[in-house]
Parts: sequence; C-alpha cells; structure tokens
Amino acid sequence: MQNRISSFPPIIDAQSEIIILGSIPGVKSLEKQQYYAHPQNKFWKIIFELLSEEFTDNYPQRIETIKKHHIALWDVIDSCERKGSLDSEIRNEEANRIAELLEKHPNIKAIFCNGGKSYKNLQKLLGKNYKIPIVLLPSTSPLHTVSFEKKLEEWKKILDFLK
Repeated sequence: MQNRISSFPPIIDAQSEIIILGSIPGVKSLEKQQYYAHPQNKFWKIIFELLSEEFTDNYPQRIETIKKHHIALWDVIDSCERKGSLDSEIRNEEANRIAELLEKHPNIKAIFCNGGKSYKNLQKLLGKNYKIPIVLLPSTSPLHTVSFEKKLEEWKKILDFLK
C-alpha cells in the first residue's frame, strides 16, 4: 500500500545564501515534522561539524543555527506516493516550485543536493546549465553506506559558498 506524502515548507529567509535540497522527508521525519529526524541520518551532525557549532538535538535550535549561517532547506519533491522511506519507492511525484523560490530569493548563490534522487530531479526541473551551481553531495541517509568522514569531506564544498 502506497501512502501519499507531502514535503515540508521551505526553511528560508532573505539572508539565505545556499539551499540544501533533499528528495522528500522519510517516515521518521514525517512523524516528527522535522527535516532529517531519523537518528541515523547524519545531516545535522555534518552541518554542525562544518559550521563549528555545538551539536544539539533541539530542533528549533538546529533551525536557528542554519539560518544564522545563511543556509536554507527544502525538498525537490512536493508530494508523492511512497511505501516506507526509500527514494527508490517514490511514485507519482509532484515537484516543488524550486525555480520560483530561487527567483524570490536572489541571494542564493548555490544549490546543494543531498543525494542522487534530489540531484536528478532538480536537473530535470532546472536544466543542467542553471544560472547558479548545482552540487551533488553524498546522501546523509544511513542507507548510503559511505563513512561519516568521507561524507563530511564532500560536504565541505558548502563552505566555499558561505561568508
């Protein structure tokens, strides 16, 4: 049985300089209504490490931290049908209006895709030669079995675009 699920609203403001796009929230994130809520997902650990911030499990503090560092968050997919949390199980997807969001936020200098699904979908939406860089990063999902250190090293590309 496939369930229809929806993405969260974007976390973005006028100071945002980069945006990180996932595919669509997994089961645990949907339950908690938080981006990257699965305890095994390394997203927040990587972000706090990159930003040299003290790690916290407090979701409002996490959001304040990324905003302080001019990072926006959203998903490429607005809604879809999916059983479980795997991107490979996504069916009948509808895209978020990424181009419109970027038009409203001209300070965004780069787009970072958390994993291959968001990257492939975004290239379909915006084209391969979009006016700002689109960077594929290794997924922070526990299913992507690259070591934390290797993921962190790749994710350091974000720092080139932040003040």
